[in-house]
Amino acid sequence: MILLTGATGLVGSFVAKRLVGDGHRVRALVRPNADQGLLNDVSEQLDWAEGDILDVLSLENALDGVTHVVHAAAVVSFVPRDRAAMYRVNVEGTANVVNACLRAGVSKLLHVSSVAALGRPARPNPTGPTVITEESKWEESPLNSHYAKSKYRAELEVWRGASEGLPVAVVNPSVILGEGDWGRSSTQLFKYAFDEHRFYPEGTLNFVDVLDVAEASVRLLFSEIENERFILNAGAVPYREFLEKTAGAFGKKPPMQRVPRAATALLWRLEALRSFLTGSAPLLTRETAQSASHSFFYPHQKVRNATGLQFRTLDETIERVVRALKPA
Repeated sequence: MILLTGATGLVGSFVAKRLVGDGHRVRALVRPNADQGLLNDVSEQLDWAEGDILDVLSLENALDGVTHVVHAAAVVSFVPRDRAAMYRVNVEGTANVVNACLRAGVSKLLHVSSVAALGRPARPNPTGPTVITEESKWEESPLNSHYAKSKYRAELEVWRGASEGLPVAVVNPSVILGEGDWGRSSTQLFKYAFDEHRFYPEGTLNFVDVLDVAEASVRLLFSEIENERFILNAGAVPYREFLEKTAGAFGKKPPMQRVPRAATALLWRLEALRSFLTGSAPLLTRETAQSASHSFFYPHQKVRNATGLQFRTLDETIERVVRALKPA
């Protein structure tokens, strides 16, 4: 039996489908009233366990009879009002999962982290992309978002578990592209292109298909590899190229006006005001503005060498995701 946290999210739902497709028994830990829409086609094949990673008793009950765990539950947000909840879920919740796995004696924990947890240097390369690998050391930097800090601290809990005898593997995906709720997380990029916004940011987008994240996670979960982390990144393209391709696939006008770095400070402040007045999530925050203004690159050789994974191309991913999201 495999326990899956975050099963109703983008990554968790695809991991669930991948595991069920291989004939594995999967127990999905879900909060009461969670939206299970992404799991409709495999819902009847899952063993549902109501609970929460912040509720230690429900977590321990869900681990009964479990041999492997995929921990994909997390809060992804760059909005200040979500900050406290994000730290609690990402850090305290991961500590709870690690502790429960140690007590239950599970065979392996696969932790879904993020390239953000690898950190970004305070002084990125001014003449080209700054390369960040699995061996990069975290450093305090204004370019590290609170989301990045929460995922870094979550990983520290996982490595603590490893030091206490828990076999673990960690995947660090870049921006995950897939058929999710386009009002949430990275799928909002598709909505941005669909809505024909005029502006595109400087910088590059590192991307990976959610199908490849699920595939890598399952391969590593059942491999003999222990106590290693793996970047999952298919490549990097300028934001303009991604938005042009996506808008074109939707039959929409692409953004044509580049936002210079000097203007981002004004734009995120205006978005913060709009968000405050309307209650809607801002399209741009201080953290996302800083992130989009620099170029980083995350090589994927380690996971390819370890698992033989072949990443899908950006065109393949955009075509499939747009087909799924495009209104009828």
